[in-house]
Amino acid sequence: MRTRRNRLGLVALVVLLAFALTTTAFAAAEDPTELTGTKYVECPDCGTLGVVLSEEGEAVPCETCADSGYVGYIQSPSHFFNTIWSLLPPVIAIALALITKEVYSSLFIGILVGGLLHSNFSFEGTVTHAFNDGIVASLSDSYNVGILIFLVILGAIVCLMNKAGGSAAFGRWAQKNIKTRVGAQLSSIVLGCLIFIDDYFNCLTVGSVMRPITDKHNVSRAKLAYLIDATAAPVCIIAPISSWAAAVAAFAEDGQGLNLFIRAIPYNFYALFTIVMMVGLVVMNVDFGSMAKFERNAVENNDLFSGSNPYAGVDEEINENKGSVLDLVLPIVVLVVACVIGMIYSGEFFLPGSDGYHDFVVAFSNSDASVGLMLGSAFGLVFAIIYYLVRRALSFREIMGCIPEGFKAMVPAILILTFAWSLKSMTDSLGAKYFVRDFVRSASGIQVLLPVIVFAVGCLLAFATGTSWGTFGILIPIVQNVFSMDNPLAIICISACMAGAVCGDHCSPISDTTIMASAGAQCDHVNHVSTQLPYAISCAVIAGIAYLVAGVLASVGAPGLIALPVGIALMVGFLFVMKGRAANT
Repeated sequence: MRTRRNRLGLVALVVLLAFALTTTAFAAAEDPTELTGTKYVECPDCGTLGVVLSEEGEAVPCETCADSGYVGYIQSPSHFFNTIWSLLPPVIAIALALITKEVYSSLFIGILVGGLLHSNFSFEGTVTHAFNDGIVASLSDSYNVGILIFLVILGAIVCLMNKAGGSAAFGRWAQKNIKTRVGAQLSSIVLGCLIFIDDYFNCLTVGSVMRPITDKHNVSRAKLAYLIDATAAPVCIIAPISSWAAAVAAFAEDGQGLNLFIRAIPYNFYALFTIVMMVGLVVMNVDFGSMAKFERNAVENNDLFSGSNPYAGVDEEINENKGSVLDLVLPIVVLVVACVIGMIYSGEFFLPGSDGYHDFVVAFSNSDASVGLMLGSAFGLVFAIIYYLVRRALSFREIMGCIPEGFKAMVPAILILTFAWSLKSMTDSLGAKYFVRDFVRSASGIQVLLPVIVFAVGCLLAFATGTSWGTFGILIPIVQNVFSMDNPLAIICISACMAGAVCGDHCSPISDTTIMASAGAQCDHVNHVSTQLPYAISCAVIAGIAYLVAGVLASVGAPGLIALPVGIALMVGFLFVMKGRAANT
C-alpha cells in the first residue's frame, strides 16, 4: 500500500511539473523575477542597484551581475530553482514529523535537503548554506530576534504569575464559577477572541490563563491547543486592529490594504467557519478523529496528554493557598495595554509629522509586531516585578529565579521556531514562491474557479512554508494584477488568499502560530498537529465549496456573500452528522 501511495505521489509531482512547464508568460516586466519561469535572483553584492562602492568610495558598476543580462540580478546557482523540487524540503520535514512524531530532527533534515538542492549536492555548499544562510541568518534577523525576546519575556511573566499564586487563585475562582467542561472550553474561546491584536500574544496568554481551568475539568491539552490555535490566526485575520491586518495592508498595492482587508472580512470563509466549527464542537459535545481518543482519555482516565509531556520538566511549584485573582489579571491587562501601545509606537503614532501621528488606525497598520510586542512585553515584565515586590508576593531572589525558568519553558518553542524559520529560508532560496506564483497565473483564464484555486494554492503554500504572511506577500499582488478592484471576483479572491494562508498555517507543523499554540497549551507539538488536522481539513473543504459557490454567483452578477450562509449551514450539518456517527460507535 505504501509503495502504491508513493507512486501516486510521484505521478502527481510529474503532472504538476509538466503543467508548470507548459504555462505561458503572464506579463513581462523589467524585474526579471516577475517573468514566468524566472531563474533570476537579486545580486548578493549590489542588491538590484547595479553599482557598488569601490575602495575609494566611488560608485562603480557591479562586476557580479554585469554579464547576467539584467542589471542587479544574477541567475540562481541552483538547478532546482523555481521548479516543483523547491517544495521538497518542507514536504520532507512535514512527512517525517507526522511519521516519526519527532519534530526537531524532521525540521533539521528538511533544512539539509534544502541545502543539498541549493548547492546542487555539494557537501561544502550544503553545510554553509544550511547553517550560514539558514540557521544563522534566521537568528540574525531583527524581526525574528524580537519575537524570541517576546517569547522569553512572556515566559518569565507567566512564571512570575504562577509563583505569586495568581494562576492558582484564578483556578480557585474558576472552580466556583466555571462548573462544566463546556464552560471551561467556551471561556477559552471567549478569551481567545478578546485577545485579537496578535496571534503570538494570543496563543501564549490564553494558554497560560486557561490551562489551570481546563486541567481541572479534564479537557485534554490537545483540545486546549486546538481552541487556542483556532482563536489565534482565524480571529486575527478578521480583526481590523491586529498585526495581521497590518501585514495585509503592507502587502497590498496603492496603499489600499486596510480598505481591502475590511471589505474582505465577510468573504474570509475559512476563518469564519473555523469559529462556527469550534463553538459547535464544544456546545454539541462532539469530537472526531484522533482528538476523540485524547478527549476520551482525559475524561475517563484523567490523562490530559495521552502520551509524552515535553513540558514535564518545567518548574511550576505553586503555593495553592497564596495569591489573588488580581495577581493574574492585573499583569495581563497591563501587558495587553503595553503591547498595544508598543504596536502603535512602532507605527509612529507619537512621531510628529509622520502619517501615523495621532492616527490609531494608520499607526496600527504601519506597526511592526516584533518591535511592538518586544517593547510592550518588556514594560509588562517591569510592571510585574514592581507589582509583586510591592505586594510582597515574591522576594527579589524568587523574581530573578523566574527569568531563567521562563526561558526554560520557552526552549521547545524557540527551537522549533528557529528550525522553521531556517526551513523557510531554504524554500525561499529555491524559488518556491515563484513556482507557486506561476501556477496561479496560469489559471487566470478560468475566472469562475479562480477563488477556489487561489484558496487551494494559498493552503498548499502556507502549509509547505509555514508562513501565512509570506503567502499574503506572494498571492495578494498577483490577484491585484489579475483583477481590477472593481470586479466582484477581486475581493473574493483577496479573501481566498487570506483564508488559504490561514488554513495552511493552521495545518502546518512548521507554522510559528501552530508552534505557539502547542507552547501555550504545553502540549506535545506533533499531538497538536495530528489532532487538529482533521478539523482543519474538514473546515477547508467546506470553505472550498463556499468559494466555488461565491465564484459562480459573482460571475453571473449575483451577490457572492450568499455563499456565507450556505457554508455555515453545511458546517452545522456536518457537525450533526459527526455527532450521529459518534453516537453509533
